Amino acid sequence: MPIGILEKLFGSAARIKIIRLFLLNPDSLFAPKEIARRCKVVPGAARREIALFKKIGFIKQKTETVDDLIKLKNGKIKNKKKKVQGLKLNEFFPLLRPLKNLVLNAAPIDRGEILKSFKRVGKMKLIILSGIFIQSDDSRVDLLLVGDSVKKGALERAVSSMEAEIGKELTYSVFGAKEFLYRLGMYDRFVRDILDYPHEKILNRLEI
Repeated sequence: MPIGILEKLFGSAARIKIIRLFLLNPDSLFAPKEIARRCKVVPGAARREIALFKKIGFIKQKTETVDDLIKLKNGKIKNKKKKVQGLKLNEFFPLLRPLKNLVLNAAPIDRGEILKSFKRVGKMKLIILSGIFIQSDDSRVDLLLVGDSVKKGALERAVSSMEAEIGKELTYSVFGAKEFLYRLGMYDRFVRDILDYPHEKILNRLEI
């Protein structure tokens, strides 16, 4: 099911992004500002969605004790416990399972949009999707990019935008075409693990 259909069902893109963020990070505690930043949603819209989700019991306010590492003047590290407040997925939300099936099985980003995003990054030769894109927990990376003249800033912006849509930080690797082909020829373990396990090539100018 395309994300566009989910937006129509749930009312807004912001709502879908925030739902995905909590579903894909069930053990994480988020401050409202972090939710807005991670999902690239304006703070006002994020506050409205958070209020709704709290009201229906999808998320809950929680206080947790976390480690706070402090560097002392003598150079030693002291571990001081501190309490933090935030919002967390309610694991007892009655519609959690069907909501997961509906939202997480939808393609997080249209493949055409991914190609369009990376077109501005450099001269891309190979783009492989794995991990979160194909619902595989055993993948080494979510995204493998092979290309030349890659612009670091443009790459980071493209990945950040995808992470906001998906709701999770992406694991990705970038290679120049020459280095990738060398590693492939040497049967590099990392490269072989990606190619030998489930993946999807959405650009393959190297004819791998």
